[in-house]
Amino acid sequence: MPERNVVSWTVMVSGLAKLGELEEAKRVFESMPERSVVSWNAMLSGYVQNDLPEECLLLFNEMLNLGVRPNESTWVTVISACASKGDFQVARSLVHQLQKSRVNLNIYVKTALIDIEGDVQSANELFNRMQTKDVISWNTMISGYAQHGQWTQAIELFKEMSTLKDMKPDTVTMSSVIAACGHLGILEFGRWVVDYIAENQIGLNLSGYNSLIFMYSRCGSLEEAKRVFEEMPKRDVFSYNSLISGLAANGDGLEVLKLLMKMKNELIEPDAITFIGILTACSHSGLVDEGLTVFETIKCPTIDHCACIVDLLGRAGRIDDAKRMIDEMPMRPHSGVYGALLNASRIHKCVDLGEFAAQELFELEPENSGNYILLSNIYASDRRWEDVEKLRKMMRERGVLKMVGASWLEFHGKIHRFVAGDRSHCQLDEIYRVLEDVGNRMRAMGYIADRNCVLRDVEDEEKEEMLRAHSEKLAVGFALLVMEMGAVIRVVKNLRICEDCHLFIKMVSKLEGRVIMVRDNNRFHCFKDGKCSCNDYW
Repeated sequence: MPERNVVSWTVMVSGLAKLGELEEAKRVFESMPERSVVSWNAMLSGYVQNDLPEECLLLFNEMLNLGVRPNESTWVTVISACASKGDFQVARSLVHQLQKSRVNLNIYVKTALIDIEGDVQSANELFNRMQTKDVISWNTMISGYAQHGQWTQAIELFKEMSTLKDMKPDTVTMSSVIAACGHLGILEFGRWVVDYIAENQIGLNLSGYNSLIFMYSRCGSLEEAKRVFEEMPKRDVFSYNSLISGLAANGDGLEVLKLLMKMKNELIEPDAITFIGILTACSHSGLVDEGLTVFETIKCPTIDHCACIVDLLGRAGRIDDAKRMIDEMPMRPHSGVYGALLNASRIHKCVDLGEFAAQELFELEPENSGNYILLSNIYASDRRWEDVEKLRKMMRERGVLKMVGASWLEFHGKIHRFVAGDRSHCQLDEIYRVLEDVGNRMRAMGYIADRNCVLRDVEDEEKEEMLRAHSEKLAVGFALLVMEMGAVIRVVKNLRICEDCHLFIKMVSKLEGRVIMVRDNNRFHCFKDGKCSCNDYW
């Protein structure tokens, strides 16, 4: 058997790192009798590829202290690590050092520059000016869009990349694209991406598999998420967190508690994110005692964990306990804490407590229109129209703009987007005819619109007309118009679904015999046979 040299050792380090076996890669790296700059780069890149920028920067400092001279590849990796960590100032100072030393900024360094641009538009301009682009350049621009929440642009850029004959996406590309599909909730295209990965033999590392779990979970396809989870050759805390958060959003608290036990059996230590997912699941499932028990096991609870407990108690109607929790907190409550209390006040119609929570929120985040809307809902339910109008006036005076309700769904590879009161869709007249027909049949069954969801003191007929134009109803109407019977309707909404739309879609699912999934900004709602998976507990 030939003796190992620095090249073969380096290949082992690189291969293990790409598979996500960082501990083993580090062991091999430290066992090397001699290391070249390429060996160091392999280990540095491994940390960046597996979302461990801090370790990358620590290793880079060690490299410099040992007198190893970085090459261009080293600089690119380290600059990218700074960008991933959010240390843009450090990254720019590194670039400045390169420019002062008159090092030629090749394609790789230019790619790293894209990664540290302060805004996507500037990065995109730099990307477009590059005469030569490699896979790293494309990946950096795609991930830049994703990191700034511009999921559609990330996917469109991937589509452009995939048409180039001399450009093959890799596992980093696919991880960003898969995550973008999850954020948008576009399962049809997400499944196409999975097929693309298989057809092009793109191997996924641990991070890629975690992205798959995230995508399926965020698209409401928990069975597929569980299948990927069970078939993974190796799991880490991020794998568990992805599945736990998906189950939490679907209100499956008992399944989440089973996962916690499985996690401990595999000797994987839960982190702060894990416990947020578990407590959220207990809250959405009404598992109050179980949630409190889990909370007691957290060694150092954060303010976010406390906010989860306020939500848990508040949803369950234990308003006094929730308020006491806030009063006894050792740290200053943040907006998440008071937001949970405000939502509980809405659910249980506690006007005074709602006003208290809202006033705290107005101080903490004065431009967040959602807090004004929630308090308006509480007032409207109590028919306090003068207070509703005062809030509207306050919003105008403070320049607070109400976020427009938007819903979208995927059909035949295209995202169809609707906003409240939309008149722009090319099939809008047909959509309204479908909604009118469904509405007539529902009224014959006893459906009465929840007019309290309209925050204006206008005639009932006008309120019903305004409710009919809510974005999720338009999206469901479009789906009924174009999708074949038996197909699951999947809608994503940017805000919380209102009580009237919730009731409306429940009845549509029974009338039309359809399964309708709505992901709002709070959780999933799976409507079937006139019932919702949330059990009206949201």
